[in-house]
Amino acid sequence: MATAQVKRAFKYRFYPTDEQAAELSRTFGCVRKVYNLALAARTQAWARQERVNYNATSAMLTAWKKTEELAFLNEVSSVPLQQCLRHLQTAFTHFFAKRAKYPRFKSKKKSRRSAEYTTSGFRFRDGKLTLAKMVESLDILWSRPLPEGAKPSTVTVSQDAAGRWFVSLLCEDPSVKPLPTADAAVGIDVGLDHLLTLSTGEKIANPRHERRDRARLALAQRRLEKKEQGSANRAKARRKVAKIYARIADRRRDGLHKLTTRLVRENQTLVVEDLTVRNMVKNRSLARSISDAAWAAFRNMLEYKAAWYGREVIAVDRFFPSSKLCSTCGTLQDKMPLHVRTWMCDSCGTTHDRDVNAAKNLLAVGLTVTACGAGVRPQRSTPGGQSVMKQETQRRDP
Repeated sequence: MATAQVKRAFKYRFYPTDEQAAELSRTFGCVRKVYNLALAARTQAWARQERVNYNATSAMLTAWKKTEELAFLNEVSSVPLQQCLRHLQTAFTHFFAKRAKYPRFKSKKKSRRSAEYTTSGFRFRDGKLTLAKMVESLDILWSRPLPEGAKPSTVTVSQDAAGRWFVSLLCEDPSVKPLPTADAAVGIDVGLDHLLTLSTGEKIANPRHERRDRARLALAQRRLEKKEQGSANRAKARRKVAKIYARIADRRRDGLHKLTTRLVRENQTLVVEDLTVRNMVKNRSLARSISDAAWAAFRNMLEYKAAWYGREVIAVDRFFPSSKLCSTCGTLQDKMPLHVRTWMCDSCGTTHDRDVNAAKNLLAVGLTVTACGAGVRPQRSTPGGQSVMKQETQRRDP
């Protein structure tokens, strides 16, 4: 059975010339301007109970270019301007489907500086990328090769807060194929003392990337606050803060990629807990540590890599009492405060490591879902002293 080709974005850093940087900066500004104009027009139409789609905003863009006030839009490539209108249409589609909030206006200081080019807006030949309105190709640092014979369908150019320039090439990757079926399955319990605890008993340390640079970050932020608003020195201080944040984010992302790739390659089934990180970071005492652990990013990487390589990720209901349930006999404990890291079951006398026990319970209930479609809602009682996942575990044993 033929498998669908996976499209991957390959991101590289590049170093533009002064002319290229100026051209791209103008393009970013025009993209933001067109997006905001189109959003304002659609918002006004929404107030009049009218619907304005992409075709209407595209016609508006043509009219705007003919005005004296917005004639500068003709100085940049039209492709990124059309693409931002398509992105706005997608945002409204998600809003009407109740998957997202109402689109917001782009800010000059806070919004991401980026522009997207389709095939008509760039030329890619012999490993050299040239964008529309440019004579020279981009000086790209090819940190890894593109797939053999790859032809990018879209190119996204961006600049982060630290002033670094990146180009992302979206192309099909024939090397991404389902892996051979593995017999292993693993339950994964996330935490703060240890980033991950596996049902095998392995504990993966929490690198705490933000804490390692916290002193440098605090010093840079104090120096930033002392600089005069709008001054060149304040802009330099802001970039120093942004570079520290970028360094933290890069290390965190690299570690998560290596970890998730390893887990997906080694296991056929991966069971995680369906945590609402958005609500958990409202706890002011733990928000910083939870954000540094990046549980949501970990799960997102795990899910899309599992889809690539033919693995299965099962999310267990967040209310399932994985920590309070004995993985040996299935007895549910009444209380389990957070400070309790090891405990003994009153029924069978087994001594449990809190996190390892939780990971084992997650795996057991995940295998139950896979085998017989049982629910993963929390168990209110333990009839006969055994839970549904304990019964399933016994049924799977030889």
